[in-house]
Formats: sequence, structure tokens, C-alpha cells
Amino acid sequence: MLDKRLSYLSFTTMLNSEPSRRQFLAFLAASPLLAAAGFDADALTHAAHATTRNSDHALRLAQRIVEHGASADGVIQSAKEALSVFDFEPVAKQNIPVSHWGYLATGTDDDGTIQANREGFDRWALHPRRLIDVSKVDASVSLYGTRYPTPIVINPVGSQKAFHPLGEIAVARAAKARDHLQVLSTVATTSIEDAIAARGGPVWFQLYHQSDWAITRQIVQRAERAGAPAVVFTVDLIGGSNRETMMREARRDTRTCTNCHLGGAPLPGISGRVDDRDNRRKPNLVGYPHVTPIPEVGTPSWEFIDRLKSATRMKVLIKGIVTREDAELAVAHGVDGLFVSNHGGRAENSMRATIASLPEVLQGVAGKIPVICDGGFRRGTDIFKAMALGATAVGIGRPYIWGLGAFGQEGVETVLALLRKEFEVVMKQSGVTSIAGITRNHIVAR
Repeated sequence: MLDKRLSYLSFTTMLNSEPSRRQFLAFLAASPLLAAAGFDADALTHAAHATTRNSDHALRLAQRIVEHGASADGVIQSAKEALSVFDFEPVAKQNIPVSHWGYLATGTDDDGTIQANREGFDRWALHPRRLIDVSKVDASVSLYGTRYPTPIVINPVGSQKAFHPLGEIAVARAAKARDHLQVLSTVATTSIEDAIAARGGPVWFQLYHQSDWAITRQIVQRAERAGAPAVVFTVDLIGGSNRETMMREARRDTRTCTNCHLGGAPLPGISGRVDDRDNRRKPNLVGYPHVTPIPEVGTPSWEFIDRLKSATRMKVLIKGIVTREDAELAVAHGVDGLFVSNHGGRAENSMRATIASLPEVLQGVAGKIPVICDGGFRRGTDIFKAMALGATAVGIGRPYIWGLGAFGQEGVETVLALLRKEFEVVMKQSGVTSIAGITRNHIVAR
């Protein structure tokens, strides 16, 4: 077992040279305890002979192993044992088929932007205040007239039945139990109607456009009829993405899954065509009447936003905006809100954290519309920093899916509860009792 007493200083000193780091990565990869703790030995083996940049990425994983100890005893057996959202990750990895795990874990290229999202929070330190009465804290936020007790939004993640048999239904029930805003993916394995029924209230609908506007319009109108108050158009994947980790993990999965996947290869989330054969587990993409096609000419531009707004009475938000220029254009086109997002590091490999993009997007909107930030949120301190910079709310993805894959609805509820508890502790330590009280003065640049 690795010695938990190994300090960060000795760790970095030991790995100061390239030969030493390669040797240490090879040592870690050979440890039989890695799998029990939920770490990927194959990734470390690859990194031991990879480029310096990939090696550095794996070293951050190695540091985490050293800090927490690669011991099977550290894997929780029930949701109530979890001390942080990270405790759910190794359990979920044990439970989820390898190709499905690859779909969840992947970024793009070498996954560098996933790590950049996490490291972005390190640019800011807290600036606590003392001797303020914080016995009562109100962490609620209002979005388009609906008040939620927390700014934590359950972001859209596709194919959730790849992680648990109940998928989005379990998540919707957890959202109901904890009263969170939930956003359902176009490529969910649950229909918008069933998600709203399980949530017992409105669920926002995330939109991927189709190559035929006539079909896209029907999808949007269906979501509106079901009771969704908002549609969230995702724009950061229009150019595609190079998901190497997903493809590598899929090669390790030898199952034949013809019941779910055309051709049998277990690759969740790769379809998206409106085809009853390809989308047997994508109910939001099937069942539409055949109408005269209206093929898209090229990929969507700002004209598409105008068309989308004219096709629905729902609030229209854009997900994937990361620059001031695009934020200004969104406001000019009458968009009702933005998600500052790089798809959790799954879109472009920009190596730029969303928390770093947030300030300039806020400059672009100039307070005219809500701005939700997602990407790498794992701690209450992360949430607080985004709110201090001016975010209206924050979105989470992988953490609640870890909870789902580990313990189903109970796991999701516990992830939400832990993040809310951590966030409210930070509010109290910072001397604020409401969201409105969180300002830029509560954080400082490191």
C-alpha cells in the first residue's frame, strides 16, 4: 500500500526528472490495488511511455492516488458513507461496463480540458469574513419565476440507462426529493414526458439540432407540449469532438449488445439521427410523423437561433458559450440565458477552464440574462467561487452520474446533499446569508 504520509513536496521532488516519473508511473500501474480503488492502470501504463504532456496529466492522477491511498478499504459500501462526491467515482467505475464508463469519463484528445476545468478553480482563493450572524442561510435562486433552494443545476447527460437501469428516472426522482432544477438531454434514455412525470414538476429540455429542421421543430414542440419551460440549445459540439478515451475503452468491451446498439458495439451516445432502429433507447428522437423535409444548409449559425425562438414559447438558452463576443451576440438575438460550458471538457480541447471564461461572458451579457456555469464543479468551494464571480447558478454532470452508477437514486440524492452542505458551509465561513450577499470581494486571485 502506498504510504499516505508521503508529502506533496517529496512527491514532486521524486518526480522532478523524466526517468523518475516514468519509473513511478510504471510502478503504480503494476499495483493490484489500483483497480480496487477505481483508478485506471491502463492509463498509467500508457502514460509511462507517453509524451511529457500526457505524462503530466497522469501524474496528477498519481498524486491523487498518493494523497488518498490506493486501498480497497477506501471504497465505500453505501451512499451514507460518502464524505465527498469523489467517494462515488470508484464505486461507479466498478459497476458500469467499461465502454459506458469510457463514454462518461472521456474528454477530447488527451482529456486535458477536463483537468483544466478543475485547475481553473485554483486561480481563486477564498476571502472569509468573521463575526457575522450566519445562523440562518438562504441559498435559494430564482430562474424565470421559479425558486429553487440551491443554485446547483442537474445538467443534461445522455444515455443515463447506460449507468443504471432506471437512468434519468432515478435522477428525476432525486431532483424531486431535493428540489433541484433538472435539464434532460435530447439523447436521454427517458422521454421528456416520463422525466417530467418522475420529477413531479417542470424539467428543462436540452436540444441537439437535427439535419432536418422539420424534425428539430417537432422535437422542440413536443418538449413544449410536455411542459418544459425552457429549451437549452447546445452549440459546442457542432464541430464534433475527438473522444479518444471513449474509443479506447470501447475496444476493451467485448460484449455484443444488439438489444441496445445497432451492430452490437456497446457505444452509448454516438447516435443522434432520427431513425427508429438507431434510437431504440433514445425516445426523444423517435415517433415523429413524416413531414416534408426542410434540410439544414450547413451547420447552425445565429440565424438558427432566430428560427428556434420563433418556433416556441419556451425560454431559449444557449449552452456552450465561452467568449464575450458570442455572449454579446446571444443578447442581440434575444436569447434568454446562457450556459458557460465546454461540455465538461468533451467539446474542444481548448485547455481553458469554464471558470476562466465566466467573467468575460458576464461582461458580454451585462446583467441582462441569467448565466449558468458548468465544467469541473466538484466542491462547495467551486460553486461559491463561480457565484462570487457573478454566475446565476452552476451545473453539475459527472458527479451525480457517479452517484447514479454507484447507488442509483440514493447516490444522486447524496451527491446533491453533499454539494449543498459544502456550499452552505462556505457561505457561512464567508459571512454571507444569501446568494445576493456573495460578491467578488469574497474571493481573491491567487
